[in-house]
Amino acid sequence: MSDPAKRTEKQEKPSANTARSNSEALKKLYYDMLLIRRFEERAGQLYGMGLIGGFCHLYIGQEAVVVGMQANVRPNDQLITAYRDHGHMLAAGMDPNGVMAELTGRSTGYSKGKGGSMHMFSQDKKFYGGHGIVGAQVPLGTGLAFANKYRGNDGVCLTYFGDGAANQGQVYESFNMAELWKLPVVYIIENNQYAMGTSVARASAVSDFSRRGISFNIPGIQVDGMDVEKVQEAGAEAMAYCRSGKGPIILEMKTYRYRGHSMSDPAKYRTREEVSEVREKRDPIDHFGQKLIKNGVVTEEDLKMIDKDVKAIVVASADFATESPEPGLNELYTDVLA
Repeated sequence: MSDPAKRTEKQEKPSANTARSNSEALKKLYYDMLLIRRFEERAGQLYGMGLIGGFCHLYIGQEAVVVGMQANVRPNDQLITAYRDHGHMLAAGMDPNGVMAELTGRSTGYSKGKGGSMHMFSQDKKFYGGHGIVGAQVPLGTGLAFANKYRGNDGVCLTYFGDGAANQGQVYESFNMAELWKLPVVYIIENNQYAMGTSVARASAVSDFSRRGISFNIPGIQVDGMDVEKVQEAGAEAMAYCRSGKGPIILEMKTYRYRGHSMSDPAKYRTREEVSEVREKRDPIDHFGQKLIKNGVVTEEDLKMIDKDVKAIVVASADFATESPEPGLNELYTDVLA
């Protein structure tokens, strides 16, 4: 490699094309976060109208985590997560129409209307769920990473789980195997401060989740999960670590959810003032948008147009879902492994 100090000023100076490229990348981060926010707000409305049944866990407030991480993925990388998964699907590039149709139990959904909120998959987008059992996706994500190493395809599996799941035994069995076999897996702990209705302080003896891999020699990084650029930066570092053959790494994303654990949770275990303070001081979308305006990347009018476009997509997805047919009775027996 050439010595950076010997580079000329002309080489150091970014081109107009590079500046445009960076500008578009920043706008995409904003767009992707806003799409998740508006989609989840609409999903909450449809749930209230009785059009979404079963469980429904919204991702509002945590958008920067998955958007920042997905900005680093390559074609062979995979994504697996828990039941708070709509944002992960959208960030992976899954069609909002298919996601909303599945939420409403329609035949045009990703699981033909039989999986609902927690059980959607897309092999095409390398999204492997959506899992309702707490912590179950962690050994599965470790298995995907094992397959990557076995095939030598340079893929990394992004395995997401929450602060509550971080106390599950199967998580540590996975850590042990992943480090033992140097598997390319990034364990992303989305610490939104509450495991269902219990605060981290009351449920975890060690609340610094970036240190959870110490006994397995797995390094960890604590990240501001409300800042999409910091997430992207940490994600790039973690994925480079995995691709170099060094094994697994842990990223603790310090984030926050604005709604209850699920739609049936009134969230009375915290004050309105607490939620309002986070919204005002740390909201990942509002603060990033203001930063883009300050740096001359966009104008206030640009952000309004992005919001208009996003809302149109979300309204169209809701219309598509509600106008789609429910699965026929014959679907009861399809895709079932006996």
